[in-house]
Parts: sequence; C-alpha cells; structure tokens
Amino acid sequence: MQTGDQILVKKINKSIVLQTIQSRSPISRAQISKDSGLNKATVSALVSELMEENFVQEIGTGLSSGGRKPVMLYFNKTAGYSIGIDLGVNYILAVLTDLQGNVVEQVEEKLEETSTAYVFPRLKKTVNALMEKGSASPYGIVGIGVGVPGITDKDGMILFAPNLNWERVDLKRYLEDEYNLPVVIENEAKAGAHGEKIYGAGKESSDLIYVSMGIGIGTGIIINDKLYKGASGISGEMGHFTIEANGKKCRCGNKGCWELYSSESALLEQARSLSSVKSKLLTLEGLIKEAEDGNTEVINLFNQIGEYAGIGLTNVINTFNPEQIIIGNRFSKLQKWLTNPIQHVLEQRLLPYYHDSLNISFSHFGIHSSALGSAAFSVEAFFSENKVTVS
Repeated sequence: MQTGDQILVKKINKSIVLQTIQSRSPISRAQISKDSGLNKATVSALVSELMEENFVQEIGTGLSSGGRKPVMLYFNKTAGYSIGIDLGVNYILAVLTDLQGNVVEQVEEKLEETSTAYVFPRLKKTVNALMEKGSASPYGIVGIGVGVPGITDKDGMILFAPNLNWERVDLKRYLEDEYNLPVVIENEAKAGAHGEKIYGAGKESSDLIYVSMGIGIGTGIIINDKLYKGASGISGEMGHFTIEANGKKCRCGNKGCWELYSSESALLEQARSLSSVKSKLLTLEGLIKEAEDGNTEVINLFNQIGEYAGIGLTNVINTFNPEQIIIGNRFSKLQKWLTNPIQHVLEQRLLPYYHDSLNISFSHFGIHSSALGSAAFSVEAFFSENKVTVS
C-alpha cells in the first residue's frame, strides 16, 4: 500500500520528467535521468506511464555516443487542445491552441452591444466553431479560458466590468453548464501578462508589467516570475490611476482616470473633433491609415495620446521598478507613433536610475496576448493533476 508521501514524491518526479520532455524534446531517457538526477529505472517507469497517457511519444533514434542508439522522446502537443478567448468591449477573439500554445485556429466576431443576452450566444457560437476543430485528439478540448475587461474574483465571478456594463456576471457557470468542461475566467490584462511571460516578449524577464491598452487600460503584474493577483484577486486596475485631479468622470466612480486620456475610447472621442476626419467613419484602423497618409492632425493626436500613455507609465514604473513593460492589445498597432512620445515623457519625468534596467517593448502577439494567456491557464489546469509546483 502506498503512503501519501510516496504518492506525492511520484507526482513530483512525474512532473519533473514531463516538464523536461516538454521543454527539451526530442530527448532520451538517459538524458532525462542525467538532467533531473532521477535514476534510470524511475525515469523509464514514468515515461511508460506518460506514453500510456498519450503525453509522450517515441520518434526514432538519436546519435550514439558509443553503444546502442538512444530512443528519442517527444512531447505530444496535440494530445489535447485548449480554447482561449479575449472578450473585448466590441469584439470576441477566440483561439484554439495545442498543449504548447501554438495557435491552430482562430475566430473573430464583432460585438454591436454588450448585454449578456447578446454576448453569451455569440461566445457560444465562437466556442462551437473551435470545438469541432479540436475534438479529434486523445483528450479533445481540455478547457476554456476567457479574459474579460473587468474585475474578477478568485472563483471566476466577474464582479465589475464597467466598459461592458456588467456587474456580478457568472460567465464561468454558463460555459461550464453548456460544455461540461473546466472554465477559467480571468481579467484580460492578467491573461495577457501570462501569455507574454510564457510565450512572448516577457519570457526573459522575472519582473514585468503588461499594459493592455484598448477600449480601456488594464495591467497584468509579474513579480519573481509569478502572476501577482493581490489579496482578493483584483490587482492591476491601473487604468484607474488618477492623472487629472479634477478630470473627467469615469464609469468606475473616480475622476481623471488614466484610461480616459490614453485609450482607444479616448482616441476616438478626441478624433471626432478633428476637421480632417469629421465626416468619416472613425476606427483605430482608419486613423492609422490617415496617419500613414500624412494627416498631421491625426499624427498630432497620436502624439498627445502617447504623452498621456507616458504619464501613466511613469506612475507604474515608480511603483514597481519592473525590468520590462510590454504594451499590448489594440494600441500595439500604434507602436510607430507612440514610442517616441512615451520615451520623451519618461525621460522628462523619471529619475535616471530607472532607465538603466528598464526595457519598454510592444507585444509580440499584438491583439492575441490575452487569448493565448487564457488558453494557457486552461492547459495548466489540465496538467495540474500530473504536476506539482515545488518552490
């Protein structure tokens, strides 16, 4: 009869073997033993289990250093698939990924309104489209992750999403009842930070802030390689920093919030007063086209928005002293116009000591960070039975 300690040790060892194969495959049993410090018999037994579970495959022989050629092992990234969704204020972006975060399929849908009666059926439609693509695998769809533009608690309840006009919305229960799958609901900026840390621009940084700049502004905080959520899971609402003491009234109840001056909503609102684009249908993409065509009014507006972005980032940097700031979501499309005004403001307002260790970059994934991070949350939950985190 196994004791609890024996079971725990086996789970830890199995986790080490699986993680080694995931990160280093193709790799031999002997190399796993050498890298992990586990004896060859233990590695062989655990690899056999992982092969029976369809997580590991043999893919042929490698080069020999003398004696029999080693059989190489490979992580079976298509043993299952995850669905990751970025639920925006005016869009749904959903991706189907394999177990290593590679996008297999994606679906986008525009949203004309934000009521749950309107949004929920469209979420279901996007999930259904992706479910068909991922069903033909040993584990099928392993879970659904959703990044939402609002505050969520540790149980996945959407407490408050001001730009959606949602309060206490249980999207998690709706999706779990609909699909009988595990569902992870998280703030979209936290999901974006997670996606960039695992797969993207933040892989090499231990302390980073992901700034999601879209209709609103949210931030995801990585400290010592871990996503920081705060005491009750609602950290990162930096879009509601006050940057104008007697500024505009925000839906959150505050005045002068950062996102009222440097977000897609702020950009489109201010663009409506520009004489050169007044008669046109205003979209971010349309304004980018105007700037590319040399429209100086729009270029000046981008510069102004960039300066306000810099003011907010000054507060972020002074608070956290991160190694890296990654700007993502819709404003990643404005990198060409935002980089200089942001840098100019930071040079004016920050102590020079911050600049030496700070890297400001734009998302590797553009608008996809949150969807990828949400899918990764579901993959991690799926593997949790085989993995034990050892601190």
